[in-house]
Amino acid sequence: MTTDELTRLATLYYVDGLTQEDLSKQFSLSRAKIGRLLKRAQEEGIVEIRVKHHPSDTRGLERELITRFGIDRAILSITHKDQDKQREMLAGLVASHLDRVLANDMIIAVGMGRNINAISQHSISSIQRASTFVCATGGFYRGGESMNADHICRRLAARLGGESETLYAPALVNAPDVRQALLENDAVKQTLGKARRAHVALIGVGDINEDSNMVRTGWFSPEEIAELRRGGAVGDLMGYCFIDLNGKPAVTSVRDRVIGLSMEDLKHIPNVIAVASESTKTTAVLGALRTGVINTLATTEAIAQAVVALEQATRTQSSPSLPKDDETASWPFL
Repeated sequence: MTTDELTRLATLYYVDGLTQEDLSKQFSLSRAKIGRLLKRAQEEGIVEIRVKHHPSDTRGLERELITRFGIDRAILSITHKDQDKQREMLAGLVASHLDRVLANDMIIAVGMGRNINAISQHSISSIQRASTFVCATGGFYRGGESMNADHICRRLAARLGGESETLYAPALVNAPDVRQALLENDAVKQTLGKARRAHVALIGVGDINEDSNMVRTGWFSPEEIAELRRGGAVGDLMGYCFIDLNGKPAVTSVRDRVIGLSMEDLKHIPNVIAVASESTKTTAVLGALRTGVINTLATTEAIAQAVVALEQATRTQSSPSLPKDDETASWPFL
């Protein structure tokens, strides 16, 4: 069965309400075959099924985050024990939010990472719009499409309507002088300039541990991550803007080797949507909220609860910091 035929079959079942028995007669196929074809339609992305929790389930917690951290919006998904399913559930909510808020002539600066990539995979819209999705950081050849903002931009443009613009530079270079030369390149300068003028930025929040995605994909070595932790870093924005628990930039030489938007650039974008679905990111999310650059936080109910509790626990401390490795076990939030 061709893609067009499969789409027609799925439309008759999911939109027009025909039963599998009806389809069996209409297409002269067994009900078992119809069932397999409907499953194939889901696997190929022709059909996307989402389960939405009732907003009242998390509304109080969302208000708590908005009031406590001065953000504009919180998007919370219910917690799921399976991390991949958790990421998909949150991605679906953010994709729906984007479909509601995007409009013609908007510029959306797009970061990278598994959560941002998942949003592009779950985005779908029937609205014809002319937005521009521009890379907020350069490309990276390891880690697949989730580590490449260009792939994510192209998919978002195709699914939500608009065009994409590539940042023709690597995300990470070997030395500051190489970075400076690239920043002065006309093509790189023009694209980053457009990203800085974005109406919306879609970025991930990362954690700092030796098993993080940035280590697995080769961005940083376990030794570099350990050094960042010793320097007080608890997480990052966009994979490279490292922050401590107070939301202050962590001292690191990495930022002098990255081609992409800076923390200062994010401050000037009206709606910065930060996304984190992994349970290991409680301290990273709290640090990210304390930077003051986030307007919309998208995370899970469990992370949100832990962030509120951790914020209360550290609020009266004059200099909150991540506990040492041998103290971590006594902190219920990490």
